[in-house]
Amino acid sequence: MSRWRLELVLDPVACDGRGVCAEMLPERIELDRWGYPVIDGAEIPPALVEHAVRAVRSCPKQALHLVEDTC
Repeated sequence: MSRWRLELVLDPVACDGRGVCAEMLPERIELDRWGYPVIDGAEIPPALVEHAVRAVRSCPKQALHLVEDTC
């Protein structure tokens, strides 16, 4: 039986380091010393899915994406 999981993926070329995503989802995204997001790579748990969706939608450069993967 396969199950799905959500993970955050960043397009580093599109990102301009505004940090909106880290404000919206600090549980999974930190900023490096230049202000660019560092995503921890862990699966997005159900309790954080809504926050992750808001972070993706809030990205001014559309550089952050939620990707569905099956295990």
